[in-house]
Parts: sequence; C-alpha cells; structure tokens
Amino acid sequence: MQNKKEKPESGRCAKYAKYEYKKSSYAETHGVLQSLRQDGLFCDIKLKTDDNKIIIAHKVLLASASPYFHAMFTNFSERNHDLVVMREIDSTALQQLVNFIYSGRIVITEENVQDLLPAANLLQLQEVKEVCCDFLNSQLCPTNCIGIHAIADLHSCTKLLTSSELYIQQHFSEVVGGDEFLSLSSEKVIQLISSDKLTVPSEEKVFESVIRWVKYDSGSRKCILPQLMEHVRLPLTSKDYILKKVVEEPLIRNCLKCKDYISEALNFHTLNSEELISQNIRCKDRHGDKVILVASRFDTDECISIKFYEPKMNRWHNGPEMITNRKNAGLAVVKDNLVFAVGGSTHIWQQLQSVDVLDLSSESPCWKSSVEMLVKRNSFGVGVINNKLYAVGGHNDRDGSLDSAEVFDYNSQEWRMISSMSTRRCGLGVAVLNNLLYAIGGEGECREDALETVECYDPSLDTWTEVEDMFLCRSRVGVGVLDGVLYAVGGHNGLKTRSSCQAYRPSTDDWTTIADMNFPRYGAGVVAIDGLLYVFGGSHNSHIEDSIECYSPITNTWTIVEPLRIHEYATARVIAINRPRHLNTY
Repeated sequence: MQNKKEKPESGRCAKYAKYEYKKSSYAETHGVLQSLRQDGLFCDIKLKTDDNKIIIAHKVLLASASPYFHAMFTNFSERNHDLVVMREIDSTALQQLVNFIYSGRIVITEENVQDLLPAANLLQLQEVKEVCCDFLNSQLCPTNCIGIHAIADLHSCTKLLTSSELYIQQHFSEVVGGDEFLSLSSEKVIQLISSDKLTVPSEEKVFESVIRWVKYDSGSRKCILPQLMEHVRLPLTSKDYILKKVVEEPLIRNCLKCKDYISEALNFHTLNSEELISQNIRCKDRHGDKVILVASRFDTDECISIKFYEPKMNRWHNGPEMITNRKNAGLAVVKDNLVFAVGGSTHIWQQLQSVDVLDLSSESPCWKSSVEMLVKRNSFGVGVINNKLYAVGGHNDRDGSLDSAEVFDYNSQEWRMISSMSTRRCGLGVAVLNNLLYAIGGEGECREDALETVECYDPSLDTWTEVEDMFLCRSRVGVGVLDGVLYAVGGHNGLKTRSSCQAYRPSTDDWTTIADMNFPRYGAGVVAIDGLLYVFGGSHNSHIEDSIECYSPITNTWTIVEPLRIHEYATARVIAINRPRHLNTY
C-alpha cells in the first residue's frame, strides 16, 4: 500500500492551496465496484442529505471503510433499509467521502476543508480527518489560527489543537492585531493572556491587546477589564510606560480596581523585586514553551552540534555553533536563560577547565567565554541550585578520578571549592532534588570498577551524606528528576550496557525498579519535560543508539519517540530550556 500526500500548491494562507491524498490500494481493490456504482449496478443503499441529494453506494464497501457505516448496517434498523437520511452533513462533503471510499483519492482545499473535516469525523474516516488537519496546520497564519484552534477543539483534533495553540502563543503579537482576536469570549482572552507560554517582546503588548479587545465593544466589555488586568503582568513593563501609557488610558482611569494594579506595578520598581516575585504571578516573566537543547558530537569529525528539539511538535532546529569543541562537558541553565557548557575535553583528550555561556534571551544568541573552573574536569556532573552552578567529580590527567567539587556564583562571577565527596567518581550522574545535589554511580579510582553508591550534598551545611545504594552499579548513567522522583537510567558496569532503570524517593530513602528502556544505553542524555522523562542517544558497546525514547511514570512504560536523525556521537548532553526568542518554528 502506498499513500501519497501532495504539498499545497501555493503558500500559507493562499486561497487555492490544496492537499491531494491518494490511497492506491483503494483504487486497485475497489476499481470494479466503482465501475458498477457508476452504472448503478448492485447498489443496495441510497444516502439522502438534508438538501435532498441522493448518493448511491454498496453497503458492504461503506461498512468495510467506515466504522460509522459498519455500525449502521449491522446493529441498527438501517441494515434493512435501502434509503438512509443523513442529517446535518453537507451533501458535497458526503459525496466526496463516498468517492474516496471507492477511489482512494480526495482533494482538500480551503473551500471544502471545513465541510470535509466534520463529515470525516462523523463517518470515522480517520485518514481523511488527519489529512484535513494537516492541511489546516499548513494554513496557520495570524489571521486564521484562532479559528483553526476552535475547529480543532470542536472536532477533537488533538495534534492540530496543540499546534494551533503553540502558534497562537508564539505569534501573539501578530494574532492580537487581527479580527479573530476581537471576537474571542472573555474566558478565552483570559485563558490566552494568563499563559506563562506567551512569546511576547514585552508585556506592553499584552496590555495593549487587552485595551484593544475591550474598546471593540466597550459598552459590554469594560466591566470585565479588572478581570483581564489581573492577568497582565504590569510590573514587568517599564515605570515610564506605566506613567505615560497605562495611567493615561481612559479605561484605566475610570476603573478603581485597575488603579490597584498600577500601584502594585509602581511598588515593584521601588521595593525589593525578589520579594515580590516570590509572592505574585504578575511579577514573574513569561517563559514561553519549553524546548530541549541537545549538545552532541558528529561521528564524522569532532565538531559539537547544538540543536533545539520541540517534543510537542517533534521538530528539530539548528542552534548556535559552539566556540569550543568540548566532549563530555557539563551542560546547565542558570537564571532561566543562561546556558553554561563547562569543562570536558578536546578531540585529542586534553582536559578543559574553560567555560562558555549562551544567553538565550538575546535576539541573536551566541556562545561567549565565561569564568574558568578551578579544576580541569572531564566526564563529570553538573547541577544548579538557587542559580548557583555546581561541578562535581570527573577526572583529569593530573589527579585521575576526582572526589572534589566546586560552585560558580553568577552574581559574584567566582568559582570556589566546596567539600569533597567521600568517593572519587568519574562518569557519574548528577541531579538536583529538593535543593540537594545527588552524585550517582560512576567509576572509582580504578576506572574499570563501576559504582552503585550514591551521596547527597546539602549546600546549607557544605556536607556530603551517603544515601541508599542503587541495586546495580552504573557508570555513564543517565539521571533525571521528574515530579519529585530521581531516575537513574542505563549505564554500564565495564562489561555490560544496561537497559534497566531505577527510581529514588528521598522521603523513603529507597530505590525501586521501573520498566526497562527499549534499548541498552550508556552516556545518554536525560531530561524531564511535560510530565515525561526523555532519553537521547547513548551507546551499547560499540553501537551508537540513534534514537529518543520517553518514560511515563503513570503507565510505567517507555515509548520510542523517533530516531535522532542527526547522525551524531552517542554521548549527548541535554537540558530543558525556555523557548529562545529567536526560535521561529513556522
């Protein structure tokens, strides 16, 4: 069976763009029946629409293709009828869908998609429904995305609902300038502007969109203004903007409750902002949708590749090229938007103590040099607690496997040593849970001996404490934290690569076994996002595992997401980050 899907003839939002979908097996199998139908032979059912159009067909073929017709002709009274009235379905759409069942061919256009989608949904023709959704997704633009989102919601088109919601959030500034935005209900406006995931150049745009929406029908909408302003993060606008634009807006001047929000915003600029941030959502930055930054090395050379991966949409984007090619580096994010690449080694295995930083809040982010560590470290672990970056263990040529650790304070731009671990660890996993730093597994002084031990660092006490051992020793282990649980996945013991995984709960100081991954992996990148634990790459002896899989703690199952498709060295470093400003996915 071969399916063919042709891309739109013209650009997005073009009037005559179309998809043509062909399922060749239908034409091969049903060609004779199509010929009989055209001649009106052996047809045993007539479908009558509300506008009295009659469509003739063969029950057996309709029932074989459509669960809706199958139920109708086997379980209900229509099985004995030769005429069935099809209520509330467009006659042209029904004719096209019946033709598709016979021919395996259908053309989706801007003119017919809104009739075909509900009809395909009713008849449970899933392939046609998906093609309609693909077409609408290709047509997304600022002037129609709200309408497409409503269509997706009405007909339970999950993928289209997600993609249109992401589009609205990422193109908020353009979307709110269109007519569709003005027709939204107050509930939908609140749902939109309250989202942390809005991508906006400044909060001023959110305020201006609210005023525009209210003024469109001020007679009935001005009473809703206080509810809307509750979700405008006014403290994040400049003091000058508040005094010149917000205070002077007539709608605001005439609203007593809105004046409270102005006072709050002005206080934010006068008082301790850190204290206010912890108390009030209006003082917190919007972060946009989360994406995953993946740093890994090409097979063919020693260049480090930086890519962004969108789990929701299963899409990849190229990232800014690193200024230092560093294998086995530590990767961490500080202050939400600063990505640090720390230590590692060069292609000739020279250990590094240099550090590079990437500012994702920049319009054109690029890597820049930062303050060097105090110790050269390769194959070590990093973690961030209260915006302080910790580098733990690893090895270098001078000292071998390391038990030392150090911390970088971004505010003072200084590294300092902290207490050493009780065990030398190279190839360890490091994770942060409940503001404590966990060092998991690795290799000891003898590089062939993997460890099952785990120890925990408390920054407030500057002390390491041993916690419960893992069931199995694991070096090059992947670690991640999801919903208050620490996960150790894969790794190896010097001889065997593991697919097994364990979960640690601090409340019981206990490890439990969870489902095995689909593939054995060591040196894989692990990150938690959207309630799932993602694992990227990894090795199995000399084999490179070029895939992504994710773990659901609800079902205790691992699912292959897709091949990595980036043909890179197995050892990957991954972190979840806020969507960079420059990242335009459409």
